[in-house]
Amino acid sequence: MSDPDLLAGKTHAVFDAYGTLFDVHSAVQRHAGDLGPQAESLSETWRTKQLEYSWVHGLMGRYVGFWDLTERALDFALAKHPGIDRGFRETLLAAYRELDAYGEVPGVLERLRQRGVKTALFSNGNAAMLERAVASAGLGDRLDAVLSVDPVRTFKTAPAAYQLVLDRLGTARDDVLFFSSNRWDIAGATAFGFDAVWVNRKDQPDEYPDQAPRAVVKALDAVI
Repeated sequence: MSDPDLLAGKTHAVFDAYGTLFDVHSAVQRHAGDLGPQAESLSETWRTKQLEYSWVHGLMGRYVGFWDLTERALDFALAKHPGIDRGFRETLLAAYRELDAYGEVPGVLERLRQRGVKTALFSNGNAAMLERAVASAGLGDRLDAVLSVDPVRTFKTAPAAYQLVLDRLGTARDDVLFFSSNRWDIAGATAFGFDAVWVNRKDQPDEYPDQAPRAVVKALDAVI
C-alpha cells in the first residue's frame, strides 16, 4: 500500500543506486549456470568486499574510485572461490556495468515526476559507472540528476558525501526524501538530517536503533 504522507512537503526524492535501483547480484545471476554452485557465494563476497573497501578507504582518507574497488573486490571473491574459472572476470565486470534495475523502478520514477517531485540518483559509484548503469537500464529520462561522491573524494556515510546532495540540488534537508536498501546508508542519511526510507528488500533485521528510518518498505512502489 502506498503512503503518500511520506512525500508531503518533499520536493526531491533521492535514491541510492546499488541495491536500491539496481540489483547488484544480477551480474552474477546472468551467468550462474556457467559459474556453478558457488555463484551465489561469489556474488555475496563480491558485494561485501566492495563495501568494505569503500569504508576502509574512506576512513583512511585515501580515496579510490568505486569502479577500482569493484574490480579489487571481484578479484578477492574469485580468489576465495577457486572453483570458479578466473576467465569469467571480464564477463562479470561487463555485466556489472549494466546491472538490471528492479522491476518497479521505472514506474516509481515516472510517477514521482508526474507529481512534480524531482528525482536524483546519489551513489558511491563514480560518474562513468553511474552513466553506464542509468543508460543501460533506460532510466535517463526519469532522473533529474545523477550524483556521484567523486567530487568530495569520500564515501557514504561521511557527512560530506550527503552534503553534496544539497549543494548540487540547491535544496534543504527537509525537502529531501532519501531512499536506500542499505541500512548503514539509511543510518548515515538519518544522522545527516534526511528523512530516510529503508527499502528492506530482503527482510533483514534492523540495525542502528539510534538512527531509525522514517519508514521501512519492501519495495519502492510501496511509497508511490
